[in-house]
Amino acid sequence: MAGQQALLPMLVSPKLLARSMALSTVVQQIFVIAGPALGGILFTVSVVTVYLTSAVLFTVSAVMYAFVRYDYTPPPREPVTADTILAGLRFIWSNPLLLGAISLDLFAVLFGGATALLPVYARQILHVGPQGLGLLRSAPAVGALCVGLLARRATVSGVGRKLLIAVAIYGLSIVGLGLSRWFPVSLFLLAISGGADTISVIVRQTLIQLEAPDRMRGRVAAVNTLFIGASNQLGEFESGVSATAVGVMGSVVVGGFATILVSVAWSRLFRSLARRDALH
Repeated sequence: MAGQQALLPMLVSPKLLARSMALSTVVQQIFVIAGPALGGILFTVSVVTVYLTSAVLFTVSAVMYAFVRYDYTPPPREPVTADTILAGLRFIWSNPLLLGAISLDLFAVLFGGATALLPVYARQILHVGPQGLGLLRSAPAVGALCVGLLARRATVSGVGRKLLIAVAIYGLSIVGLGLSRWFPVSLFLLAISGGADTISVIVRQTLIQLEAPDRMRGRVAAVNTLFIGASNQLGEFESGVSATAVGVMGSVVVGGFATILVSVAWSRLFRSLARRDALH
């Protein structure tokens, strides 16, 4: 994934990078929605068909990557040392804009990740069963798809402020989800959270790609990928622990409020991020 992130800026111009990220998000969300349905259809044939299809699609993807061509002169190879391994982390730490953008996502997802509790919501609070749980899980992808389509034509300005507002809206939608006991409202709020998260992803990933020089882009992308993975897993753990302490609804509401507070705090701590107007 880090290699894929580092490759994109070499294939499109900086002016088109944000729209390319939006298009990538749209395609990804289409298959997030369609993939489970296709998997279910293939499963009715046989389990082997499911895994065989996955293997074929991965092979096709690898072949397509092999035909990608771009102009790039690699820097001289450096010996693998602790210094080179930590170079990406040090670069991010020395760049307040990158540090703010990456850490914003880390803490927002850490506190606002409520998806791990959706099975409990479906069964005990909304009383909708397995079919309802499937709709709840797909609602963020639907919201992300809609926003991704709109983002391809959006005017790119005030990106730092929009990033922070998107994170605050995400937190607010999670608070609403925690308080909701009506299934349609919960679906709507999850779709809003998916749309807000998509804005955050497009702005954050584009800033990361454009701010990192070619020689550091792969390392920065690797650190970003590590943070994303860690925040998702730790967020689910945090949701479970807090649900044990304050209940399921309390956990989601408190997490949403914490995400809003993170957005407000980051607007003060990382003013270079808050004041960023253009992506490049």
